[in-house]
Amino acid sequence: MKIIVCIKQVPDTSGKVAVNEDGTLNRASMPVITNHDDKSAVEAGLRLKDKYGCRVVVVTMGPAAAESMLRDMLAMGADEAYLISDRAFGGSDTFATSQIVAAGVSRIGVDPDDIILCGRQAIDGDTAQVGPQIAEKLDLPQITYAGDIAVEDGVVTVRRMLEDGYMTVKAHTPCLITCIKELNPPRYASIAGIMECYSKPVTVLTYEDLKDEPLIEPDTIGLKGSPTNIAKSFTPPLKGEGVMLEGADKNTVADLVARLGAKHIL
Repeated sequence: MKIIVCIKQVPDTSGKVAVNEDGTLNRASMPVITNHDDKSAVEAGLRLKDKYGCRVVVVTMGPAAAESMLRDMLAMGADEAYLISDRAFGGSDTFATSQIVAAGVSRIGVDPDDIILCGRQAIDGDTAQVGPQIAEKLDLPQITYAGDIAVEDGVVTVRRMLEDGYMTVKAHTPCLITCIKELNPPRYASIAGIMECYSKPVTVLTYEDLKDEPLIEPDTIGLKGSPTNIAKSFTPPLKGEGVMLEGADKNTVADLVARLGAKHIL
């Protein structure tokens, strides 16, 4: 069994989001992190490795700088990594991105007992589209919003987290599963893992490497192959500073009621 985990390096949106004059994100001026849901997917793969001794392969599409993120995942315990990177892939929306990543996964090879893991969604786009689109393009069954994963005799049992409860779904391998951040806390890299991560392979896949895959066509990748594009991005205005009322007496309650009344909340 092989676990292929698709991950993404994203801007750290916990701070100020930098926006260019044309409305696009200024990614170069923002620190980058590994997408939270994706790290939980990596941890899920590593736990299956701990239990079954399978290989864990991490895959990302991005610039050359994304290799550092892949090295971090290798330090956590992944066995090998693939960086899909080429200027021809620039400007891809979710449709084109899934086309390219699916081609990369196909190039790596999906065996009958393999599982593909993705994060539910990325914090920069929040679309939750790439994982399911990869499954569709590889003609694989998919289970989304995984809050728990169990594997036995080629059957995957997933407890899906929904807004109003849970749903248990089973699927035969090979299949694709998208993982939520709450699935598990990602482990820290060990000292031995950090020392070994630079001896593990990171293979770069370019357009030339993937152009013979059935999914790759010049008009289905990059900006040309993207049916959608971002017209404008902007930082939402900051909310006003809150007011804390101290005390648990009638005067404090009266003050609170008066303030809420002034804002027409009461």
